[in-house]
Amino acid sequence: MNLVIDNHTFQYETEKLLRVFFPSTKIAVTDRRNDEADCVVTSLRPLPGGASLRVSYALLGKTAEKAQDVSAAECVFGEREADLYERRMVQLLYDLLRALTGYTPPWGILTGVRPAKLMLTLSNRFGEEAATGYFRTELRVSAEKTALALSVAKTETPITLESGPRSFSLYVSIPFCPSRCSYCSFVSHSNEQAKKLMPRYIDLLCRELEATAALAKQRDLHLETVYIGGGTPTALSAEGLRTVTDAIRANFELTPQTEFTIEAGRPDSVSDEKFDVITAAGATRISINPQTFSDDVLRTIGRRHTSAQTEEALRMARRHGFCNINMDLIAGLPTDTPASFRQTLEKTLSFSPENVTVHTLAHKRASTLVTRQLETGSVEAAEEMLSYAMRRLTEEGYRPYYMYRQSNCLGNLENVGWAKPGYACRYNIFMMEETHTVLAVGAGAVTKLRSPFSVDLERIFNHKYPYEYIDRFDELIERKGRILTFYDEVFAGEGA
Repeated sequence: MNLVIDNHTFQYETEKLLRVFFPSTKIAVTDRRNDEADCVVTSLRPLPGGASLRVSYALLGKTAEKAQDVSAAECVFGEREADLYERRMVQLLYDLLRALTGYTPPWGILTGVRPAKLMLTLSNRFGEEAATGYFRTELRVSAEKTALALSVAKTETPITLESGPRSFSLYVSIPFCPSRCSYCSFVSHSNEQAKKLMPRYIDLLCRELEATAALAKQRDLHLETVYIGGGTPTALSAEGLRTVTDAIRANFELTPQTEFTIEAGRPDSVSDEKFDVITAAGATRISINPQTFSDDVLRTIGRRHTSAQTEEALRMARRHGFCNINMDLIAGLPTDTPASFRQTLEKTLSFSPENVTVHTLAHKRASTLVTRQLETGSVEAAEEMLSYAMRRLTEEGYRPYYMYRQSNCLGNLENVGWAKPGYACRYNIFMMEETHTVLAVGAGAVTKLRSPFSVDLERIFNHKYPYEYIDRFDELIERKGRILTFYDEVFAGEGA
């Protein structure tokens, strides 16, 4: 299929929307129409005080066209003229494709990663009624998803206000896993591949923790949350995990108010000894991620554990006194069905975890799911799973507290964190809403420097793979010196 971009700069949004309706179709972007191929043409012609927009297609043996003249005076919520023209063009494309396919995407034309952040921004500036009206009318978002975005925004607000001008969170990357899941494209290595790298990696990670803590102290930054993720942090040995957590405690000031999360995501990677280490480290929150309680689905996606092992890991965690546990589930996994997903959710609820995060399967280009062209669940099935999860979690007293969307998710759907009252993960909110700086260490980690006086972010990228991290470590440490000059610039003249 060809997407023709004629005299405008709206390729990103038009292409993203086209992929929502035709997720498995290869799309070539061009500035010239090819009458021999399926084609969507989007064009803009300037007019005095406005623009003439036109969208047409020749698809599936059918043709159609819609056009609209737009006045610059129609801008709303302080948007720029270009934003108005882009929104109206995407609306034309949406209306044509919806009529052609019979499919109504629940998020309408909204393709952004953080819909709750947009809802919060609009609500704060123009009021809740205007914001929800804009979602429903201009962005074509369904009533259910509009309500979800508003609910998340309301839950996030008081927590984001806890962040001060010098607040930061610490992210620690452990890019190793017991095995690689078929849907995963994270920079992670299976233990079989990485055993030789682990000792040196841990040693350098501790050095980076020490260096990062020194930089934070020089600028009087205040630690709010710690998150050890991956990969699977519990893929490390108990000794390796203890070395990392000891380095955190030795170099950073952790108070009783510091939220400290450790992912123990793979049930086949935990043990009593490792839970003893996590307890001694002072972790306040852990994540044990079944993804599904169907053993058939687990085998299909390459998880080398059983649902019985997940249940035992959860019981083991409770025995060790953990009272804030998250469980991750994924809607739309290969061979999963709405019925088996319902069974998974009900089994999850039987353990009464404090957090449940419901993801939608994303087709990540580097995953074996995509490279081997494995069949996944349908968009309609994923929508049914998410709707069921929303209803049941709400009934059980959970509230949605953070949300994001990934590229190439089934149906352009969402990932939502649900929590019992008082158990929302602050790190997830700070990170997702980009509330304050995140200092990140380890392979593949990205430090995000956030000024408290603007919405701009500056990123410092660590080397992607563990072997690069090891081989080019000194270069990485030198790059992190930018943390000091960034805060010098931020607070220059502020007297803070």
